[in-house]
Amino acid sequence: MKAKGSHPLRPFLRAAAATALVASVAVPLLRRRRHVPTSLTVACVAAGPVAVATLWPRTRTRDAFIFASQMWAFIMVHELPYDDPERLRERLRIRYPIRIDRRLGAGRLPNARLQDALMRRDGEVSKLDRVLTFGHWAWFMEPHLSLIFILVRDETRFVRAARQMAAAFDIGCAIYIALPTAPPWWAAENGYTGDDRIDRRMVDVGERVWGPVWPALFNGVDGNPWAAMPSLHFGASVLAAMLLSEADPRAGAVGWTYALGLGFALVYLGEHYVIDLIAGLGLVAFVRLAEPLAEPLSMAISRGVQRLEAIAS
Repeated sequence: MKAKGSHPLRPFLRAAAATALVASVAVPLLRRRRHVPTSLTVACVAAGPVAVATLWPRTRTRDAFIFASQMWAFIMVHELPYDDPERLRERLRIRYPIRIDRRLGAGRLPNARLQDALMRRDGEVSKLDRVLTFGHWAWFMEPHLSLIFILVRDETRFVRAARQMAAAFDIGCAIYIALPTAPPWWAAENGYTGDDRIDRRMVDVGERVWGPVWPALFNGVDGNPWAAMPSLHFGASVLAAMLLSEADPRAGAVGWTYALGLGFALVYLGEHYVIDLIAGLGLVAFVRLAEPLAEPLSMAISRGVQRLEAIAS
């Protein structure tokens, strides 16, 4: 029986939103097995956040799930180009960050300089390797935990903070697709860095820490090894530090300490060039400065989603 005063399209809209939400999770997971077209996969994951907003009333929990759905979309889309690695390899940029970083490093790659100075001579995993690697791994939670802190600490800041973080990830993902760039460890493994030897220390630490389960863990998070420019690791951690500083100066100090430590770790571990980090800073600056210009579009999208909410409620 139709609820009194409910919109006649309510049951159809809710059914469509529920279907879209299920598809946003299932389709990208099945895309390789079922040969799902890339355009359909992108459309499905993009519909996820709108579906969450349509199905549930506005609460802090719903806002958090909208952002989680957005991040799921990022993870899936950023992996898509590597579904066909041979085709992606044809567009892969390898040499330009090496040339730039050699200038920044006075003739040598900063990655190699740091590893020569700080790695054990026998190549064994050191305490520094472990600390920096665990700091790197912590990034997979740090931006999201920062937003949860903001949501609890000052709910009025959450939507803007989540919008900026989502924009940084989305724009970064678009650049990864348009400009696939090899990281320093890959360039070194494939003979592009000359005398500058660069080890991927994270792998060495992972093998020691996790033993036989490491390959499964590693393959589960390394969906596209050629998504290196800009460094979203560094950019997102800096953005998180900025957003935390606006909500709570003490939390901001923790955020900045982590971001700076992570930047050092990413270069030492061979995960990113210095120019990748600089580009990550540029991405954050663009997101922050462009937000007022994007406000009309953002508000138009918000009004459209609110109309769907009103029909579905």
